[in-house]
This record gives sequence, C-alpha cells and structure tokens, in this order.
Amino acid sequence: MTLSWSHFRAPLSLVRTGRMAARPSTDNAMVFCVFAAGRGRVRQHDRWAELAAGTGVLIEPGEPHHRVSQTGTRCMNLRFSRELLPLHTAEISEACARSMDPTAPAMQMLSGYLDRLFEVADELTAPQRLDAGRAAIELLGMALRDVAPSAPGGDGPAAVLLDMMRRHVREHLADPDLRVEELARRHHVSVAHAYTLFGRIGTTPGAYLREERLLAARAMLSDPRYARFTTSDIAAAVGILDLSTFERAFRRQYGTTPAGWRREHLHRADHSRDRATGNAFLLKKNRCTG
Repeated sequence: MTLSWSHFRAPLSLVRTGRMAARPSTDNAMVFCVFAAGRGRVRQHDRWAELAAGTGVLIEPGEPHHRVSQTGTRCMNLRFSRELLPLHTAEISEACARSMDPTAPAMQMLSGYLDRLFEVADELTAPQRLDAGRAAIELLGMALRDVAPSAPGGDGPAAVLLDMMRRHVREHLADPDLRVEELARRHHVSVAHAYTLFGRIGTTPGAYLREERLLAARAMLSDPRYARFTTSDIAAAVGILDLSTFERAFRRQYGTTPAGWRREHLHRADHSRDRATGNAFLLKKNRCTG
C-alpha cells in the first residue's frame, strides 16, 4: 500500500488504451484519488467522473482509462491491491469513475483520515502502519458503498428504491430505533416488500442493517482516533444500545470479541496472515510533482 501526494502545475491528459491494458500483467492495483486543488475528469467503464476540490474517485489503473485536468492539480493517492477492498468484484468496477461527494460523512472521515495519516506515517512503527492501512481500506469500503449501484437489473424503480433504503441505513446507523419495520415505514413500503427488495442482493433488511452496523463498529475499533472510546461507546455509535447483544453479534460475524479485535488491530501486527494472503500492507509515503 502506498500513500502519496501528486502535484501537477499544468493541465494534463493521460490515456491508457485497450491495447495497453491487454498486455499481460500481474498488477491488480487500485488507486483512490482525493482532489485537494484543481479541476479534472476521469473516464473509465464508459462513464466520466467530474472532479473538483474535495471529491474522490476510484480508478483501476490497469484497465483502459482517460484522465484529463483543465488546470494544475494537487491530489492525494492511495494505491493498494484490489483484493483488500471489502467489496464484490462487480461492486468495485461499478464504483470506479464515479465522483464521491466531499460533503458525504463517510467521504469526510476518509479524506481527513488519509490526510492525517500522511502527516504521521513516518512516526508509526511497522505494526502500526499495518493497522493504519487496514483502517484506511475499511473507511474506503464504507465510502464507496455510497456511490456504487446497489443492485442488478438496471435503473428500474425497484433498484432505485433499494439504493435509497441502503443509503438510508448507512446514514442512520446511530439511530437505535432503525429496524426493519421502521425502514419500511420510512420508505412507504410493506415489510414483505422490503424483504423482496433486499432479496435482490441476496440478503434480508435485518441482516444488511446488522452487517453495516458491525462494519462501522469494526472500522472504529481499528482506528486509533477512537482508542479512548469504550466498547459500549462504539456500540451506541452504531445504534446498538445493549452491550451483550453487540458483543454476541460481533463474535458471530468476526470470530472474536470487539475487545479482542481492538487489541489485535491497535497493538499487534499479524504478519503471518498478511504474508499468507500476499498483501503488502506496509504503508509507504511518496511525493510526486510535475
């Protein structure tokens, strides 16, 4: 994993053609860019993303793409292996070349975290860099769920409604009253229809709500910024008021307790697991100007 700043003082146009992408390669890297200054556009998978200060965009650098800037630009770049991202392959491709709203809470958390991480990376130990990398990927996965289309079958009414419901869940995780019945009521559908909609993505409304809450809690437990939060604080922050319920659900999902997860990811480096999966999770810093 590499975290870098790039600064180009003049407009540019970078193209990777289909012929170039067809050459044999073992590179499965992804790049997430956060624009700090300037304006530009990225084209990939037959769509354009408009970029301005604060927006983010995911790119598959090994696939055909076209990047254009009308001005000088300055952006932060997070480069990582594709398999690290906790999304399905189709979801990753669908998330590419889509502008990420800088005012979205998940995007604000991610950009702020990456900016701070770049500043302190040299002061971190190798185990801490491993943990910081994991936390960055967790936050990126959370932010990308706000931009990737949520269901197969085109842009029909059912897909649009499902997308609205999923987005509502992610934006209201802290609401302890958000349950399946309330989710259905807020979107003016029956509970049965809510189950039908979530069946399109192979889950149920309750399972989706639980998974999103646990994912958010896991990201907080991995993040040093929340080290002073108790387990109860984190459970409440994702809408689970009963600590025993939270701990049971977390253990079922991840095979360990919230406290165990926090100990491992804030104070230990599980080198053997990273080597086994072939993931170079050591955070590096680079600066690039042009």
